[in-house]
Amino acid sequence: MDEAEVKSKKGPGRLCSICNQRRPALKRPKTLEQICKECFYAVFEEEIHRVIVDNQLFKPGERIAIGASGGKDSTVLAYVLTELNRRHNYGLDLFLLSVDEGITGYRDDSLETVKRNEVQYGLPLKVVSYKDLYGWTMDEIVKMIGLKNNCTFCGVFRRQALDRGAALLKVDKVATGHNADDIAETILLNILRGDIARLSRCTSITTGEDGPIPRCKPFKYTYEKEIVMYAYFKRLDYFSTECIYSPNAYRGFAREFIKDLERIRPRAILDIIKSGENFRISTTTKMPEQGTCERCGYISSQKWCKACVLLEGLNRGLPKLGIGRTRGLNGHLGVEETTKMSVRSKQCGTLDF
Repeated sequence: MDEAEVKSKKGPGRLCSICNQRRPALKRPKTLEQICKECFYAVFEEEIHRVIVDNQLFKPGERIAIGASGGKDSTVLAYVLTELNRRHNYGLDLFLLSVDEGITGYRDDSLETVKRNEVQYGLPLKVVSYKDLYGWTMDEIVKMIGLKNNCTFCGVFRRQALDRGAALLKVDKVATGHNADDIAETILLNILRGDIARLSRCTSITTGEDGPIPRCKPFKYTYEKEIVMYAYFKRLDYFSTECIYSPNAYRGFAREFIKDLERIRPRAILDIIKSGENFRISTTTKMPEQGTCERCGYISSQKWCKACVLLEGLNRGLPKLGIGRTRGLNGHLGVEETTKMSVRSKQCGTLDF
């Protein structure tokens, strides 16, 4: 039996469930539809456009910084926002904003990818570094603290570094590549930690509106697998290596749990997000009051912001100062004697808020 006879017995191949014209190239993780590449591009971009429009993420004339790490999420975000800005006439001025944490063999390589993206998409690039802002690199911090709590330092410093870089660019908003998987993980983590304050705001598509510069998440309902597929089929230039210091991060365990749920029921990710959106915090729950750090002026619910506390510990040779939830009587440092000390070390960042 020749090949033609085999094909005739099998009948015509299955066609794309959207256009019904071309052969499917993939099965969408979110809906399990079998669709062609062209239809996948169209629905992927249209869903993100609808999220942007329905949630009024941007206004014409705004300056928007795209948090760019060189990874799949930020690279696809930069590409798609550039395309949608042109196609739908958003009227935005787009910039790439990167943070150099000082991780040899990881961040230096990924920044080379971002520099190529700068040329490929025609977007101006600004890079801010931990070394310039805080006087430390993550390599130096890990040498002192080890691999157990290093992600705490990096997360706190990175969030503030993005704001400080955005202030230098004078942008109106920062767009980040946080996807649906990331948000579902964060909801679970905040439940496991009992972090009511973060749980109440982690599902918001726009955050930090009471801070120096708001942030938005255009990929809030976009699955990580679909971002990977889009980058692969579009042949986008991105960096795919995981951070060398995060193999034992607490978030990794939540990520594996989410992946297991997705294999059983693909809509589990969106269902977790929907549940997080519908949480209502009891009126009797005492929430932290937002203020400003007495030391650097950054937004904080304590006298000192977390970055200043962590940085003080590093500079005093006490890197575990500020790790966890233990606070001293003065409300910001973990030891009582610090109320008497004079502040001699470098404050976090060099910009006034």
